Amino acid sequence: MEKLEFMAGFKYPFNRAKGMLNILWMLLPIIGWFALGGYGIRIIKEFSKGKFKQLPAFKLGSDFKLGFVMFVKSLPFLIVYMISVYGILGMIIRTLGITWLTTVVDLGLAFFVVPMLTINFFNKETVNSYFELGIIKSVFANFGDYFVALLKDTLLGIMFLILSIVLVGIPAGVFTKNIFLADFYRRNVK
Repeated sequence: MEKLEFMAGFKYPFNRAKGMLNILWMLLPIIGWFALGGYGIRIIKEFSKGKFKQLPAFKLGSDFKLGFVMFVKSLPFLIVYMISVYGILGMIIRTLGITWLTTVVDLGLAFFVVPMLTINFFNKETVNSYFELGIIKSVFANFGDYFVALLKDTLLGIMFLILSIVLVGIPAGVFTKNIFLADFYRRNVK
């Protein structure tokens, strides 16, 4: 299966540059925020299907609905995550006096677990999909490929952060967040 090349990911938001103006919806509190969230979810879903030619057209109503519904559906995972990782696990680690382990666990979850669960959730749109921990085995079974995808996402984020000096990097960075991880998901998660 064809892998998304770095330059294709870099050029992606510029293939339909007027689509980057959708970032202006950020200025409309709540409605614009949920709509942009839904739009971002649609972008990740398209990358997960191998569709990465250009930014999709923004659809205020359906993107708002998707963003709002997915936010509500993500709340059970957020609650369980906070209670288990920061509550129970954090308490155990503090009791044992190994406070540095908290940082290691946080980084491990942030880089290797939560991104794949989130992309899985975006694709399946069910509460249960956030708890399908079996997909994490694909990260470790294809660790080199995953690490490269993570590096590409990080490098792309840095490049768009630098380009934010001329403002174009802001929407480009927002609309391309985790696209290489979504491509990894497409190629490796069954």
